[in-house]
Amino acid sequence: MWTSLLDRMLDRLVHHGTLSLTMPDGGTRRYGVGLPEVTVKITDPALPRRLVLNPDMALGEGYMDGTVIIENDDLYGLLGLALTNIAAAPSNWRDRLMELHALFRRAAQFNPMGKARANVAHHYDLSGELYDLFLDDDRQYSCAYFREPDYTLEQAQRAKKDHIARKLLIEPGMTVLDIGCGWGGLGLTLARDYGAKVLGVTLSEEQHKIAQRRAAEAGLSGQVEFRLCDYRTVTGKFDRIVSVGMFEHVGIPHYREYFRNVHDRLAPDGVALIHTIGRPTPPGATSPWITKYIFPGGYCPALSETMAAVEREHLYETDIEIWRLHYAETLRHWHDRFMANCDKARELYDERFCRMWRYYLVASELTFRHNNQCVFQIQLAHKQDAVPLTRDYLHTDVAPASARAAE
Repeated sequence: MWTSLLDRMLDRLVHHGTLSLTMPDGGTRRYGVGLPEVTVKITDPALPRRLVLNPDMALGEGYMDGTVIIENDDLYGLLGLALTNIAAAPSNWRDRLMELHALFRRAAQFNPMGKARANVAHHYDLSGELYDLFLDDDRQYSCAYFREPDYTLEQAQRAKKDHIARKLLIEPGMTVLDIGCGWGGLGLTLARDYGAKVLGVTLSEEQHKIAQRRAAEAGLSGQVEFRLCDYRTVTGKFDRIVSVGMFEHVGIPHYREYFRNVHDRLAPDGVALIHTIGRPTPPGATSPWITKYIFPGGYCPALSETMAAVEREHLYETDIEIWRLHYAETLRHWHDRFMANCDKARELYDERFCRMWRYYLVASELTFRHNNQCVFQIQLAHKQDAVPLTRDYLHTDVAPASARAAE
C-alpha cells in the first residue's frame, strides 16, 4: 500500500526533470521528463511509508543512514529536482503536511531562557574545529554579501559587515549591543575599524570562550565585552543595536518580547539593524528534519509576522532590504569548503554526521534558490529622522581604510 501511495504522489509531483526510483521490492519507476535525470535506490522497506507520512524527515534520515542511495551521490540533483517541482506545484502533499506542522509551531518554538540555551548548545557548541573547516577566517556564520559576483567568501563576509556598519551609521565612541554575537567577528570589526564600544551576548559557551580570546588577542578587551547570557537579561541603553542570524532562534511566542527588548535597550536617537533569514510567503513551519538535527526551536519568519510584532512595540521601520540569492552563494562556498575537509570532519565525528552536515548545507542552499527563502535586513529606530532621508549614504565610499585594504 505505501509503495503504491508513494508512486501516486511522485507521479503527481514530478514534471520537471526525470526521477528514476528503485523501490525496496526491486521494482523501478520513472517520473517526469527531461533534464536533470536523477537515479535513486531505496533499500529500507520502511522508507516508502515514512516518505509518505513525513517526507522531509524520511529523506534526510535516509540519506544520513545510507538507505537512500543516489547515483554518483548527486545530492544536488535530487534535492534540486524535488524543490523545483515542489515550488512549481500549486498543491502537493508535502505542503499539506507542512501545514499540519504549522498548527503546532508555537509549542515547538517556545524558547524560554533555559530552553533557548539548550537549543543553542545543540548546534553552536559543536567542536570549534568543525566550523574552522568551512567558515571564513572571521567565522561569520551568516549570509555574506556578494557585492561583486566573483568575491571570495572572505571578501563577501567583509562586505556584509561593512554594509551593516553603514546602516548603523557607526561613529567612534558609540555604544553597540550585539544580540547573538557568535564568535565575535562583527563586534570586533565595529570596535577595531569604526571605534565603537561593543557589548556582545551569546548563549553558546563555545562561542563565548572563543570571542573572549579573540578580543584579548586583538588588544580590544577594554573596548569589547562578550557575555555568556540571554539578551533578555541585558540592561541599560545603547546607541546602536545589531543582531545578525539570531532572530531565527527567537520563536514566534517571543517576537514581541524580543522587539520590546530592542525598544527598551535602544537610545532615543538610536538605530537598530536586525538581519534574519525569512520567507517571502505567508507564515509557515520549519522542516521537521531541520528542527530535529540542526536548529531545534528555530524558524525563518514571514515579514508579515515579524512586522506585526515591531508595530506593537512602537518602533519605526526606517529601511527594509531583501537579500535574495546571497545566502545561496554563501552556502555553496560553505559546502565546497566542508567537502574539501570532509576527512577532517569525519575524524571529529563520523560518516553519518558528515552526511547529515552535507545534507543540511545542500538543502539550505537549494531552498534559497528554488523554494521561497531570503534574508531580511530591517533597520529600526524610535524616530523617523534617525537616519538620512535617502539611502545614498549606503553607497558612498565611507568604509574605513582598514576595511577597504582588506578587500
